[in-house]
Amino acid sequence: MAKEEESGPLRRAAIDAAAGAIAGGISRTVTSPLDVIKIRFQVQLEPTTSWALVRANMSAASKYTGMLQATKDIFREEGLLGFWRGNVPALLMVMPYTAIQFVVLQKLKTFASGSSRTEDHYKLSPYLSYVSGGLAGCAATIGSYPFDLLRTILASQGEPKVYPNMRAAFLDIIRARGFRGLYAGLSPTLVEIVPYAGLQFGTYDTFKRWAMAWNKLRYLETNSRDADVNPSSFQLFLCGLASGTCAKLVCHPLDVVKKRFQIEGLQRHPKYGARVEHLAYKNMFDAFKRILQSEGWAGLYKGIIPSIVKAAPAGAVTFVAYEAVLDRLHRKFTDSGNTEFGNNGSKCKARFVAQFKKSNIHY
Repeated sequence: MAKEEESGPLRRAAIDAAAGAIAGGISRTVTSPLDVIKIRFQVQLEPTTSWALVRANMSAASKYTGMLQATKDIFREEGLLGFWRGNVPALLMVMPYTAIQFVVLQKLKTFASGSSRTEDHYKLSPYLSYVSGGLAGCAATIGSYPFDLLRTILASQGEPKVYPNMRAAFLDIIRARGFRGLYAGLSPTLVEIVPYAGLQFGTYDTFKRWAMAWNKLRYLETNSRDADVNPSSFQLFLCGLASGTCAKLVCHPLDVVKKRFQIEGLQRHPKYGARVEHLAYKNMFDAFKRILQSEGWAGLYKGIIPSIVKAAPAGAVTFVAYEAVLDRLHRKFTDSGNTEFGNNGSKCKARFVAQFKKSNIHY
């Protein structure tokens, strides 16, 4: 009996990790083109819009001056595969990231609520959910960060390639920066996670309460006492989209600073503009100051459009993939009458789908 009780949480953690990893991999592959375009904008020191070039009175044109123009240039110079440049290290980054995040999030919520039952997690204070999500994000980031760094370098280099593959980039980083170079830009990344999670969940809960209040008013007009005032799937999608957009707008500058640290001092073909020199920034605050001085506020929001456009399909794909994989893994590996998931597979699926909607996944 003790063995069965012990295997329940372990099985649940394994299913959480596997479903999260597979869903994250599918989502990352589907949205890779938008991620590549976003990174090209973020690491470009020159203005990323035509009007900014005119205002800066610059005679030389920037490499990328708009999302459509960047898409055409990448396709013409690098072909269709150019939009999936750096996707292998991206997958190696996102799959352990989502796996670690789901497992740590589940364990922290279990500790905070004193129960492993998902329905008990819903009773947690929003503040505890925020702290659990932030800590899970930190753990996942530290565990997968070197692959995020390699993804950024390979996705930003363009043609001709400076690094033919991930191994070459890895060896050059070790040679030029040492082991610590694999964690360049980690500080702004960790600083970004906590406010991102707080804003995402705070605004999400606010929009969700508004939706429930709206539904309640509608049902009162029809005198329906037994009507369900919970938001519909479409309303939840809109709430998630709005909250993700708010979080992106506020936290995007930290992502730009992170990308600058990641490519600092590394080789890049001259046609892609000036490169970030080695030790160009003393620290995160110095990077903010220098970017503002040389590029203005617009410099901190380079790549914001593809970043926001990417958030909606990334969330949708992850949601669908996670639900499908979780349901399949549950039916295959979980005994129907002897686990913490419950006796009814459909109820298990519904609880995990609801948990996913409340989970802190960072795109």
